[in-house]
Amino acid sequence: MNLKVKNALISVSNKKNLITVLKILKKFNINIISSGGTYESILKLGFRCTELSKYTGFEEMLDGRVKTLHPKIHAGILHDRQNIKHKDEMLKQNFPAIDLIIVNFYPFQRIVKQKLNSKKILENIDIGGPTLVRAAAKNFKNVTIITNINDYKSLIDELENFKGKTTIGFREFMSSKAFGLTAYYDAMIANWFNKRLKIKFPERKTIFGRKLQKLRYGENPHQESSIYVSDYEDKKLGFIQIHGKDLTYNNYNDMFASLEILSSLKKNSSTVIIKHANPCGVSENKIPFISLKNAFASDPISAFGGVVACNYKINKKIALEINKSFLEVIMAKGFDNDSLTVLKRKKNMRIIDISNFKHKNHTSIKSFDGSFIVQSRDDIILDIKKLKCVTRLKPKKDELAEIQFTFNVCKYIKSNAIVICNNFSTVGIGAGQPSRLDSCKIAIQKAKQFQSSKIKNSIAASDAFFPFVDGINTLIKAGVKTIIQPGGSIRDKEIITAANKGKIKMLFTGIRHFNH
Repeated sequence: MNLKVKNALISVSNKKNLITVLKILKKFNINIISSGGTYESILKLGFRCTELSKYTGFEEMLDGRVKTLHPKIHAGILHDRQNIKHKDEMLKQNFPAIDLIIVNFYPFQRIVKQKLNSKKILENIDIGGPTLVRAAAKNFKNVTIITNINDYKSLIDELENFKGKTTIGFREFMSSKAFGLTAYYDAMIANWFNKRLKIKFPERKTIFGRKLQKLRYGENPHQESSIYVSDYEDKKLGFIQIHGKDLTYNNYNDMFASLEILSSLKKNSSTVIIKHANPCGVSENKIPFISLKNAFASDPISAFGGVVACNYKINKKIALEINKSFLEVIMAKGFDNDSLTVLKRKKNMRIIDISNFKHKNHTSIKSFDGSFIVQSRDDIILDIKKLKCVTRLKPKKDELAEIQFTFNVCKYIKSNAIVICNNFSTVGIGAGQPSRLDSCKIAIQKAKQFQSSKIKNSIAASDAFFPFVDGINTLIKAGVKTIIQPGGSIRDKEIITAANKGKIKMLFTGIRHFNH
């Protein structure tokens, strides 16, 4: 059903491009009602407008907190044009119909980003705007609601094509967008309160997100996908793509995994290589080039087609080394001009500057079939002072930093996880196996395949306790000389006995790092 637009109410904090709408409203003789700054802007642009207080006969009050909250406004929006009783009531009150609402809200989101005081933030929680929007969106059979300046063109085209009328399809679509906006707006406010009051797990959890980009497909070509930003800064992710093809679902998944690991490595130049959300190479070194080389050496075959993340700036020498491999994405804290010249020879490789990226969210969420689970992020860094050595052989002080590094990397590997390191670099990783023994075997097999000499005197970390001595004995036999694990198995005594018999050092952390 196409309906003629006779009266429009406009109340916008963002006045951009408003003139384009005013022109089309004038063309079809549509009356305009407005108030405050919007009313003044409309007059300055040279268009006629009825001031809201004159329309309702009620002066706005409480510093503008109460102006659109009036029966004449809401009855004009909410009444059913096909309901005889509604028509009679409207005639009796002499309330005209309002057919078009154009609203955007107080800039709560922008004010929060500016980190102003709570009083200023609270004053920018819009009440009248969302109320108008919800009323119009509910009555989409009769009313058109526009909440985004990006939809002005669609409104203009609609009015042009249908000679001052709007179609039911258009009104319903705009209604869906309107309810999405009010839900998003309220979710931002609820989350602000939760953060302010330090409520980690509220009774009702609302997750807000703005679509950043539709992706070509999901993990597989038959799956649809988009990426959303759940942050008050919702138009970017904190990193900049300089070059290469559009990022895919799998790219983002691997990138986020690499950034999480990288954020925990802060002492030296660090390199993380990710493949299918699992690291296949992690290395720290004072010299960036060596860090890169060591990370690739961990598993150069798996690194093929992977994502590389670095917490240092890329120069020409490093870029030339990177270009020896096929990679999907390279992320770094800056690129000099010479390095970009080299890297851009790879037409499709995505080059991402992460100089300004910062972790903000302290929770992780997984969803399934209408439910979701929420937990705090596993961002604990092992305290060396709290390590408990349970074997006769004890590590020297200068060994503790590398032991800490190995256990830290282990928490980012899919369980069951075993990581073997030497000289602050992974040399073997066993990930995601139902059996911890299998993870031990895979880590050893990887180490033997690529860096067999580095297994000797290496450090092994396990994300959870060893349930049997078989895993320990397998690592000892391969040449591992230090094992760090949470402990807590009913067979800990047997395992400690095996470690002493194998003349290795073993440390218990009391911290488990399952990553499913």
